This record gives sequence, structure tokens and C-alpha cells, in this order.
Amino acid sequence: MASKEEVAVDTVEGGAAAAAKAPYWDPPPAPLLDTSELGKWSLYRALIAEFMATLIFLYVSIATVIGYKNQRATVDACTGVGYLGVAWSFGATIFVLVYCTGGVSGGHINPAVTLGLFFGRKLSLVRTVLYVVAQCLGAIAGAGIVKGIMKRPYDALGGGANTVSDGYSAAGALGAEIVGTFILVYTVFSATDPKRTARDSFIPVLVPLPIGFAVFVVHLATIPITGTGINPARSLGAAVLYNQHAAWKDHWIFWVGPVIGAFLAAVYHKLVLRGEAAKALSSFRSTSVTA
Repeated sequence: MASKEEVAVDTVEGGAAAAAKAPYWDPPPAPLLDTSELGKWSLYRALIAEFMATLIFLYVSIATVIGYKNQRATVDACTGVGYLGVAWSFGATIFVLVYCTGGVSGGHINPAVTLGLFFGRKLSLVRTVLYVVAQCLGAIAGAGIVKGIMKRPYDALGGGANTVSDGYSAAGALGAEIVGTFILVYTVFSATDPKRTARDSFIPVLVPLPIGFAVFVVHLATIPITGTGINPARSLGAAVLYNQHAAWKDHWIFWVGPVIGAFLAAVYHKLVLRGEAAKALSSFRSTSVTA
């Protein structure tokens, strides 16, 4: 007769094996206009979750940026968390918030992610628009809290607003935003792929972890260029509260770049990684031969 410890081990291993072999299925494309969602509490709960998560994200990340700049300007150029700490602040906060809200709203916290999933036919237009509105309002509220707490350094040190750094062109900054957002949204698609989530469902942190790391590494690459947008709500919230010419001069870059990057990531994931282009071509050839 097996001991209790042996039974427990067998049970855990069996459960892990079963989870690793769990069947998966691709959900059908989301309808373009699904107005039936408007009558469901789950939608409004998700909107509240997106609003609060984006508020928290802006509060933590912008406060880190202002705090670092303030320490560098008033104490010593070598003090503060530095670019590495700022990148960690953004990436780690996204990891925590995606983990907390993923089961409620999907944990987008970024209009670019929401639009990427819409382009991939995983969200309806109704949910997409409402998510983007909730994220933008949450970002404005989060930046407002930072300004209320750190008003003097906030106004003096740029409010954490995204701008094109000296020495870089608008085209270069746009390219950086496109590539950075592509990396993020590509990671989101890969981490939430039905086949992968079925295989790794017994390790719940495997979805938010790569997304947080994607935000982290992109910030390392693009902080010197644009301060790193890759999130139109983050850029909008900081710009609205800072509200100076510098914040609005090239603000379009922080919308156009992420939208293009999200679209390219959705196309790459669906047509290349999931092989839908090859499937469509094969189907077309079969139809032609039959005809």
C-alpha cells in the first residue's frame, strides 16, 4: 500500500500531466458588432478592471519617472533608480496587473494590445472601443494622482510625457514605437495562444511573465529615443496632465506607431505563425482543382 506522501506525489504529477495534455480549441472570430455585450455585467466589470489597472499602472510608472528625474536633478546625477529601474517599474507593474486582471478583462491595460486583439478578431468593436475609453480615462486619473502628490517636480520635470529625444527624427521615433509595440503585441498573442495556454495552464504566471518582460526590454531599448510609449493611454494620460507644447508636439507618433505595430503583430501571428495564409492558399488551390 502506498504511503500518503507517494499518493500525493502521484496525484500532483498526474494532474500536471493531464493539464499538459489538455485539449485546446480556437474560439471562433469575435463578431464585429456584438451589441448583446452591452447588457452583460461581465463587460462593465471588465471596464472597471481596465480603468483601475491603467490608473495603477500610470501612478506607479510615472511616479517612478518623476522621482528618478527629481533625485538626479537635486541630489546627484548617479542617484535614483536609473533607466534600468524605470524599465523595471513599467515591466514589473504590467506583470502584476496582468496577473491580477487577466481573468476579469484579459489584462490589456493598453489600447495597442486591445486594438491588436481586435485586428486578430478576438474582440468585438463594441468591447474594443469601450476598453480604449476606460484605459484612457484610467491613465488620465493615474497621472492626475501623481501630479497631485508631486506637483512641483511633476511640472518642472516634464510630467513623464513622451517626447522625441534630441538627436532623433520623428521618423526614427515612429519606427521605434512601431517595433516596440510589435514586440509587445506579438508577445501577447504568443502568451495567450490557445495551444500554449492549454499546455501551460498549470503554471498561471506564464502568461503575465513574458508580457511584463516584453515591456521591460522594450523600455531598455527605446527610453533614450522616445521615453517609450508603446501604450497610447500612457502617453495620453501624461500629456493631458502636463499639457505643454512639448508633450503635444509629436503626440501623434505615440498613437500611430502603436496602432501600426499592433496591426503588424496581429497579421504576423495569424497569417504566419498560425499558418492561416497557407491554409487559405491550400483551400483556394483545392477549390480550383475541383472546379
